[in-house]
Amino acid sequence: MIFETLAKTGHEEVVFCHNPDVGLKAIIAIHNTVLGPALGGLRMWPYKSEDEAVNDVLRLSRGMTFKNAVAGLNLGGGKAVIIGDPATDKSEGLFRAFGRFVNSLNGRYITAEDVGIDVNDMEWVYRETEYVTGVHQVHGGSGDPSPFTAYGTLQGVMASLNHKHGNEDVGKYSFAVQGCGHVGSEFIKLLREQGAKVFVTDINKDAVQRCVDELGCEAVALDDIYDVDCDVYSPCALGGTLNEDTIDRIKAPIICGAANNQLATDDIGDQLMKRGVLYAPDYAVNAGGVMNVSLEIDGYNRERAMRMMRTIYHNVGRIFEIADRDSIPTYKAADRMAEERIATIGRIKLPLMGNGGPRFQGRMRGQ
Repeated sequence: MIFETLAKTGHEEVVFCHNPDVGLKAIIAIHNTVLGPALGGLRMWPYKSEDEAVNDVLRLSRGMTFKNAVAGLNLGGGKAVIIGDPATDKSEGLFRAFGRFVNSLNGRYITAEDVGIDVNDMEWVYRETEYVTGVHQVHGGSGDPSPFTAYGTLQGVMASLNHKHGNEDVGKYSFAVQGCGHVGSEFIKLLREQGAKVFVTDINKDAVQRCVDELGCEAVALDDIYDVDCDVYSPCALGGTLNEDTIDRIKAPIICGAANNQLATDDIGDQLMKRGVLYAPDYAVNAGGVMNVSLEIDGYNRERAMRMMRTIYHNVGRIFEIADRDSIPTYKAADRMAEERIATIGRIKLPLMGNGGPRFQGRMRGQ
């Protein structure tokens, strides 16, 4: 049934990677390369079945096509998954074998970190292929993308405030931030620097306490974050927090955060529109990380990265304009913006067949 599935999802290529000597079972999905090589992270997860792994990599790779298109990048969408437990199944051989499979695609797919993967794992992948982003600075890479994702999220907030209230004065408003991890804490720091009132929650109580002690935030219980009377609800942790159980409780007229897959279903996005809640589509808002690592392809420069983050403001604003123009929910407007860009470029470009020239300038591989 795989070809029937690919016909529905629009994928160009799915590669099954197997090396029994090192226990590698991986899948690389290339969804669309009209805009350029497919960039998307590598996830390691103990999937219950191969079907579950296939479904996940197909869904994630398609999402990267839309994220990269809306971000204005000359990159398509792809993703990879390794079937295994990241707590017990990692090894040098596993990741180097995966790197060889990536290298065999000759630049059609460029990998990066995702769930279950850290920079140490990517070091092994990088030994076998240059088609890796998010590598450590010692190799000429960009390092931790969290500050860039957070800064991009702030740009999304400013665009949302401007659309809803006609100003970008972050300090005038209050925020309920769900998640104080790497991205969430950086985002909270930016909000507090602007003078905003910030309510925080996280499953990690120490992280919450740091936000209270060091940044002057107000802590709330995990489940109480939805009931906070605030101006902006900012999901920055798990996906699916906008669902049938929570949307009646959320008082904020704006929803803008860094979490992926915030809408549990498309119907939730429709309901938010009917209620007059302005939802800033997650993959447009949280694109700062992928924007940052994408610059490694042609030679990383931090100043260029910061300038690129600021385009998120204009991208989110454009999505709101399309939603108003076509009388559709913002999540549909984001998809439409991505589809229009891919269609336009598709009229002048064929899908990428491999490495089109020198890339990854200034980076160093080897022992």
